[in-house]
This record gives sequence, structure tokens and C-alpha cells, in this order.
Amino acid sequence: MATRLVLASNNAKKAAEMAALLAPLGIEVLPQSAFGVPEAEEPHATFVENALAKARHAAAHSGLPAVADDSGLCVPALGGEPGVHSARFAGEPKSDARNNALLVERMAGVAARDAFFYSVVALVRSPTDPRPLVCDGEWHGVLLDAPRGEHGFGYDPLFYLPELEQTAAELDPPLKNTLSHRAAAMRHLLDRLARSPL
Repeated sequence: MATRLVLASNNAKKAAEMAALLAPLGIEVLPQSAFGVPEAEEPHATFVENALAKARHAAAHSGLPAVADDSGLCVPALGGEPGVHSARFAGEPKSDARNNALLVERMAGVAARDAFFYSVVALVRSPTDPRPLVCDGEWHGVLLDAPRGEHGFGYDPLFYLPELEQTAAELDPPLKNTLSHRAAAMRHLLDRLARSPL
């Protein structure tokens, strides 16, 4: 019988991606909406604290093990911003277009254009699990001063990969999903679960 795991997200694409990755381990992934779990607060200053808060919240409401991720874009020249505020960099309501415009504005005239996407995936067996599985991943590139590409979301149109001569928004989605920060974090999680099943 498959082990059931709650994904602390209502994002259907994320749920499908995670379900495909975890199915070979006999783990069935269900979105938190299947249990009526409300969105968790994300008040923390770090990705790891927010991911753990979301996972613990989903586990508490569902009574099942839960997994969550928290990710964003970090720009060293901006002191790590937008960081945990990536989705709401330009304020409410959330808007990829406004976030990108603000990033272009803040980076105007800045020579150091290195940036990286960072993801933390946290899995808890129970709401009070004292030893959660916490895995992370990074994806490095440089920022353009104008968006390029139609795929992806968020900051993908500004995130340029010199070795591929494309932005994340110009990559084929299946290729992006093997290269990304979330993919790297999930590979670590799969390795951990293979060695230490739920």
C-alpha cells in the first residue's frame, strides 16, 4: 500500500511534478486542498523556516506526513533580495510583471549581475517531527536588463544561463525541470527517502 504524503501547496503543477518523482518510492502525493488545509503563514526571514512552517502546518491539519518547499531568487548585489520576498517583491497583489520591472529598476547600472535561485524542500513525518528531512538546491545565472522568453514564471525571463545562452523562460520546460534549484533539492530528498523510507 502506498504511503500518503501531503504537499503543502495548492499548485496543481507542483503536485503533479512531485507525484511523478515520488511514485517509484511507493509514495502517493496529495495536495493540501484535498484535506481543506488553509494556506500557511510565511513570516520567517529564511527559506528553511518558511518551508518547515508550511510542512508542519499541513501535517497538523491532515494528520499525515507533509512536504513543502520555499524558494526564491537571491541577488548578492542587492544583499540577497528579493529572497524570501520573491513572490511579493513589488508588493500586493502578487505580480510577476511588477516584480520583474522592480528588479530591472533596482539593478540599473549595477555591474555585478550574478544571481541564483534557491530552494528548500522540507518533509515532516508529523507536525512535531524533531528530525525533519531538509534538502536544498541552487541554480546560478546572471540577470538581464530586459525579459526574454515565454516559458516559466516568476523571474525566469530575466535569469540568463551563459552556458546555454538562454534564459530560464527560453528553456524547454522539461529541460528546465531537470536543471532547476527545485530539481536539485528534490534529488537530495529522493536520495534521503531511498535510504530512510517514511
